[in-house]
Amino acid sequence: MPFLLLLFFGVPLVELYILIQVGQSIGALSTILLCILTAVAGATLIRMQGLSTLMRARRNLDQGMAPAMEMLEGVALAIAGGLLLTPGFATDVLGFFMLIPALRRLAIKRALSRMQVQYGPAWQQQHPGHDRAGRRTLEGDYERRD
Repeated sequence: MPFLLLLFFGVPLVELYILIQVGQSIGALSTILLCILTAVAGATLIRMQGLSTLMRARRNLDQGMAPAMEMLEGVALAIAGGLLLTPGFATDVLGFFMLIPALRRLAIKRALSRMQVQYGPAWQQQHPGHDRAGRRTLEGDYERRD
């Protein structure tokens, strides 16, 4: 909960401070135009990289491979788009960093290393070693001798 409070109150305050400082240096109209320019440039780059990611995902599907990294990159690009469309320069910097493919993949890998990924249906997670009929499943190896 403290993280969310910091996120919802801290980020706008930092953005306001930076906008005021930049506005005092280059003027209010130039600051507004710069914010609009970063949003337009970011939206254009997001669109191009999103289409590229979609094409790679399609190619992986055609080859019979799961497009897991491309799906995560799509989520990262959506987050980057939100950051770039948010007025301010600090969020724009974070958004533009997410547009660099190497940094985006690094961020995804770091996020995945902090998560616990579970595979399989939820029922099997709660009842390991049993099938849906309640029968116990034993795993092992066998060898056939003729």
